[in-house]
Amino acid sequence: MRTQVVKPQDIFYRPKQLKVPLFQRPYVWSRETQWRPLWQDIVRLIEVISKHDSNATHFLGAIVIQQVPSGLGALQSWNVIDGQQRLTTLQLFLDALHSALEQRGFSSSAERILPLIENPEAERDQPEDRFKVWPTNRDRAAFEAVMSAPVPIDYAQLPPSRMRDAHHFFAEAIGDWLGEGDDTERRARGLADTVTTRLEIASISLDANEDAQAIFETLNARGTPLSAADLIKNYVFQQLPAAEGEAAYHQYWADFETPWWEADVTSGRIKNTRSSLFLWQWLVARTLDDFPIREVFTQFKHYVSTSARDVRALLPQIKRAADRYRAMIEGSARPAGELSRTELFSYRVGALNTDVARPLLIWLDEPEQEAISDEDRARILATLESWFVRRALVKAPSQGSNRVIVDLIGAVNDRPSAEAAQAVSDFLSRAQSTAAYWPGDAEVRAAVSEARFYTSYRQSIQRMVFEALEDSKRGYPDGRRLTMGPIVRGKATIEHIMPQKWRQHWPAELTEDEQAERDWRLQQLGNLTIITQSLNTRVSNGPWAQKRDHFLNSDDVLITKDAIALAAESGWSEHAIEERTGQLIGRILELWPVPDGHVGRAEAAPAAKTATSYVEVSDLVEAGWLEPGTRLIPAGSYFREGIEATVTEDGRIRLGDVTYEYPSGAARAVHSITGALNGWWYWEVAGTGRRLLHVREEYVASADAGELDESAEAGQI
Repeated sequence: MRTQVVKPQDIFYRPKQLKVPLFQRPYVWSRETQWRPLWQDIVRLIEVISKHDSNATHFLGAIVIQQVPSGLGALQSWNVIDGQQRLTTLQLFLDALHSALEQRGFSSSAERILPLIENPEAERDQPEDRFKVWPTNRDRAAFEAVMSAPVPIDYAQLPPSRMRDAHHFFAEAIGDWLGEGDDTERRARGLADTVTTRLEIASISLDANEDAQAIFETLNARGTPLSAADLIKNYVFQQLPAAEGEAAYHQYWADFETPWWEADVTSGRIKNTRSSLFLWQWLVARTLDDFPIREVFTQFKHYVSTSARDVRALLPQIKRAADRYRAMIEGSARPAGELSRTELFSYRVGALNTDVARPLLIWLDEPEQEAISDEDRARILATLESWFVRRALVKAPSQGSNRVIVDLIGAVNDRPSAEAAQAVSDFLSRAQSTAAYWPGDAEVRAAVSEARFYTSYRQSIQRMVFEALEDSKRGYPDGRRLTMGPIVRGKATIEHIMPQKWRQHWPAELTEDEQAERDWRLQQLGNLTIITQSLNTRVSNGPWAQKRDHFLNSDDVLITKDAIALAAESGWSEHAIEERTGQLIGRILELWPVPDGHVGRAEAAPAAKTATSYVEVSDLVEAGWLEPGTRLIPAGSYFREGIEATVTEDGRIRLGDVTYEYPSGAARAVHSITGALNGWWYWEVAGTGRRLLHVREEYVASADAGELDESAEAGQI
């Protein structure tokens, strides 16, 4: 390895070609981030040389190149290991400068630049040998088009590309700077001299047998980070002989560099390209090891060196898994029509905002699991779906779920294929940890029946639950299917049967507390339904008779018609809401069942800190939802003049000179009673009209919406 500081003239003058390997990322530099700053640096350098320091230089950065063995008489060739963006940009700049000089008739200066952008004809065996730099395959056509364009260049006739845009930017900047004055040719010579002899680059030249990959990784460790997919690609194709590399790239890897795979997706709070996320999940499925996404490249190299070994055999495996992964995701995104069981699982679990199950889905689809029957695959997905949905409904924490899935795959992997479905059920049934347990019927019923469903769960969860309830009525995915087909997914909206603005068209002789109770009840599961077309305000807030007629005559949702039948005699009321809530919870438990006799966790500890029943005032203070010193007054009909409490810094309630651990204790003290009194309903945040119960429920909903399914930074999937 030789390291030296060189000038562009030193790099490009001798006949040679610097080749960017096909597995490196394409040209990504841009106007504001790189082109304009480079041009500004050059202009400032010229000013410094002319006014202050005639020996001034400007450092551009480093490149790493590795010599490629070539036969006698062949053009000398080097692979660009690092610095391809910089080298390509310099070539585009130099060619734009050459075109500007030619166009103005400054032939001597133009002839000085030409050897830096073209190899002599006598050195060329192939047409592309003309160029000093030969980009990665995705950029070659655009690079050749702009570098070969006749002067004056008509950029509108060139195919759109970053290459064209960079060349155009430099051409305009050079033209504006040169101007039209008498000293234009002198300025041109000064610009050419500055660019070719005053810009400095640290060049690291490797012999053919040196480890280019190790140096590439080191140089990229602290620069603009490459994606895991970029690093893995570079590593894989370094292992292949050059003669095999290009064909293997096109056959097995090129799809990863299309927009769908290069799109950024979020896992937890961390963004990664979809290709990187897939490679992480695939590797977890292959190794049955739990590691964070930031380690995927290191883990991949370890896997190749210890298990896979032959990258030729590995590439088809990755390609097959990637194609099926994409088909599953794209299939689950179809809004209309029937989905396969895998696609439906992917859609429903996706509505819970989690990708935790992806490694298991990848594992289940690998050739080693081909012996698992279709029936057992459906049972596995049904079991997992129940586990995910029930945990979402009781707001069980998702932290640690990645480890659960990895352990689950391992447990199933140890059993014969014929027992795979039972193995999944057994594993989840026995789990007792907070991260892994499978909530039983009693816990789900308690959580959902007492929840303000409309405000306690994200809309995507609400919609998915109602879609599943409706599809079950229509016979999907199992049962006797109706001709109407499954409901359109992801499009319907949640509607209150008794409207939130009930006071205008649903009047009743209610006390203030009864009105507050109605306001709470109308957010329950039983008062909600799903509609396939938006209701206008008049219908949505209209009287029961009008709304009922609309649902009967203009909407085809079966679960809504069930609600109408329930209220046929007495009309829609709090009693009907309560009864329907119980009915729908019963259907949810049937739709996402647990094994007979399953009760969830053996102990009665809370399932989650964010479950409404287990959030305390101290949690609200710590999270910033209540400030220390917040004034509380008795709400509604409980109001008493002169009664006021405050929230302490440690989340207790101070009433006069006495501090109470819980809101209920302070409420009972006001009335000097020892019986039950719900302090969360009793106390109101002064001046807001919001009871402590409302603050707590909003906090829970917010915590649920922002909860990390799996933090990639923390090693979760």
